Amino acid sequence: MSHSTLAPVFTGLRFGLHALLVGLAVFAVARAFLVSSPTRIATSAVGVAFVVVYLLGAWAARSGGSTGGRPDRAFARVWIVVLTLLWAVLVWLGPDAAYLVFPLFFLYLHVLPGAGGVTAIVVSTGFAIGALGLHQGFSVGGVIGPLIGAGVALLIGAAYRALRREARERERLLEELIRTRHQLADAEREQGALAERARLAREIHDTVAQSLSSIQMLLRAAQATTPEPGAGYLELARETAAESLADTRQIIRELTPSRLGDGLAAALRRLGQDQSRRSGAAVSVDAQELDLPMAVQTALLRIAQGALSNVILHAGAARIGVELTGAEDRVDLVVRDDGHGFDVSAVVAASHEAGSFGLQAMRERVEQFGGTFVVDSGPGRGTTVTARLPLGQEKKSS
Repeated sequence: MSHSTLAPVFTGLRFGLHALLVGLAVFAVARAFLVSSPTRIATSAVGVAFVVVYLLGAWAARSGGSTGGRPDRAFARVWIVVLTLLWAVLVWLGPDAAYLVFPLFFLYLHVLPGAGGVTAIVVSTGFAIGALGLHQGFSVGGVIGPLIGAGVALLIGAAYRALRREARERERLLEELIRTRHQLADAEREQGALAERARLAREIHDTVAQSLSSIQMLLRAAQATTPEPGAGYLELARETAAESLADTRQIIRELTPSRLGDGLAAALRRLGQDQSRRSGAAVSVDAQELDLPMAVQTALLRIAQGALSNVILHAGAARIGVELTGAEDRVDLVVRDDGHGFDVSAVVAASHEAGSFGLQAMRERVEQFGGTFVVDSGPGRGTTVTARLPLGQEKKSS
């Protein structure tokens, strides 16, 4: 289905051309009867044949386009040759049919693109001038009229082709925009679901799992100081707590994003490979193997995904670098590209006004951990995104 807003314009132009050609043919036939031309019967027969052939050809072309098929080029050329011959006979029978050359100009440009259409216009213009001269005598109007009509047709035809190219480009861009919006919506839904899963895993780890672990240790201590038969019940309670703790940890693992199953560094390398395949850009990943809390790993992975997505969609970069480094008290994620860059302040202000996610979402995610988020960019010098997250009690308790 076409999304072009110019489709009604093209439809109107087509119906206008149909009406003009049929109307001029009817005028030529009616004029032959009004002036009691001796060739009026032949003119009416040829005129009807001309209109029938034209409408059949237009219907065939329209049917082929509506079913998704490509019009038969050979059929179109035969059709235009037959129409031209019938028009030539009409002009030979009466001068009024010479006006049909104007809508024929547009058919030539449509059916015979390039030099073929221009040649057909030049030949038909010369034939119309000669036919008018033979019927009515050569005059300035009889020469200038067809020449002006040919010039106008060439200009309108060029404008029509340019408009159609623009319409196709706009349609392509609109389809790409719609597809990108769907992809962003899917990514946002997935990101929200994964964030909620990670939050649940973190909450279960910090509450239920920690409580069960504490209960297990308390029961072990109580069992050591309790005589039989009470020690047996404490052993049973401790084993039940251990089983519940194992089940809880299994739930935490299942809630943890699958990409992080074997660590953040491996997840970043897979992400780089995926983006490289999709975009064609060279993505290099230099990531240290770090023992990080799951919440920090999830946040850094989401930040990397957002930064790489921005580069692929907007930067036009050929090379992208991802670095993950850690120290005792912090972890740094850096994403660099050699794209065309942008004005950071202008983009941030625009994203605030539009209520967009993008850079603002990454900044907010970093600030949730008390970290810093820096974007260094400028037109023509690429972009560097740096996210620094502190490591405090989260790492010790993980």
